[in-house]
This record gives sequence, C-alpha cells and structure tokens, in this order.
Amino acid sequence: MLLAFDEQHPNPSLAELAAKTDLSRPAVRRILLTLQKLGYVSNTGSRWSLTPRVLSIGQHYSASHALVEAAMPRLVEISEYTGESASLGVLDGAEVVYAARVPVRRIMSINVSVGTRVPAYATSMGRALLAWAPTDTVEQVVADTSFEKLATATVGNADELRAELARVRAQGYALTSAELEEGLISAAAPVRDAAGTVVGVLACSTSAARHTPEEFRALAVDCLVKSANDLSADLGYRG
Repeated sequence: MLLAFDEQHPNPSLAELAAKTDLSRPAVRRILLTLQKLGYVSNTGSRWSLTPRVLSIGQHYSASHALVEAAMPRLVEISEYTGESASLGVLDGAEVVYAARVPVRRIMSINVSVGTRVPAYATSMGRALLAWAPTDTVEQVVADTSFEKLATATVGNADELRAELARVRAQGYALTSAELEEGLISAAAPVRDAAGTVVGVLACSTSAARHTPEEFRALAVDCLVKSANDLSADLGYRG
C-alpha cells in the first residue's frame, strides 16, 4: 500500500489507491485506517498522504541489517578512488533496491537515493545479483519482466538476458552502458555471505560524458571487485 504513494500520486484518494493496488475500497480503507493508527499516513478530507514517520522504516532496515553497515566503508573507498557514486543494491522480486549509497555532486537525469527501485534486467546491479541466483529466481524475474526498451542498448528478451548473465558469471562482474538510460554507464560486483550466497552487490556509475565504457572498466572494475570481495570477507565468506 505504501508504494502506491509516488510522485504522480502524492495525495491519492481512496478510489485511486484501490485502482492502483487492485484491492477493494473496503479493504483499502481498513489498511489506511491501520496505517493511520500506526502514524504512517494522514488524511485531509478525501485525500491521503504519507507522514515523515515512513522514513523510519528505512532506518530500521539499515539498523537491522549488518550488510548495510558493513558496506558503508567499502562504498566510501570506491567513491573516493573513482570519483563517482557508489551504491549497495539488493534484489527484491524483479527489481533492485538501493540499500545504501555514497553519491557525488553531479546532476544526472536518474534521481537515485536509498530506497530507489530499478529493473533488474536493465542494470549492472541486477545482472550481478541474478548471475549467481538460483534458477527459479531467475525464471521468476524473467516471467515478471516486460523487457521494455528503456535506452538504445537495453536487452530485448529473456534469451539476451540469460546470455548476459552467463557473461557476468564468466568475468565476475557486470557492466552496462545505455541500458537503463542513455549516457549511464554502471558496473557491479557480487557480495557473498558466510555461506557463499550472493546477498547484494556493490556498484559504481558514471556518465558517458566523462568516460567511455572501456575507460570506466579500466578505472572502476578492479577496485569494485576488490571492495566486494573484502566486504564478502567481512561477512564471513572464505571462498
């Protein structure tokens, strides 16, 4: 329900929320009243809005997940070495969620902050997460993906995505250019827990105005892979 509040619908009505969530109006009303009692939403007349308390949800997630805390020094070292933004991403369904981020002060058309969600199929983070994911997870993502053409180089179908995942597994990292948006170049490397499961990715991104894909590969990939491996070791991975 909380995800139904967005930039296009910051103050939706009960009817609009029902339409966005495919729930009945009585069900939406019950949920809203519960969220209102908990302090996460408020209403003015027939319109509903989120309260600042929803920000605490992300804070509780960060506080309860060792991955986020352990990743922050690694993100700082990536950003300082490359001069570019660095991020921690985790898989949620067919999307990647930014769980932590160290930004640089440059303007790009994509507005990224902690909690931002991007499609897994068209991002380096998604590729690095899916490359070592169980087959059923990959197939579920494929089933839930429309393969919309977001930029000139966006993969167009499931077979192309599977081929890219094989490439990522072979080289140990993912690099994308002009897939999520024109001019955006990004690289990502997997982070493993003590059991060897890929639980997140460290990523770094730049603009085609500053680097070519090969220049960015030479600049960022070794640092990115080393930081991801170091973070994996921090989490207990000994592979």
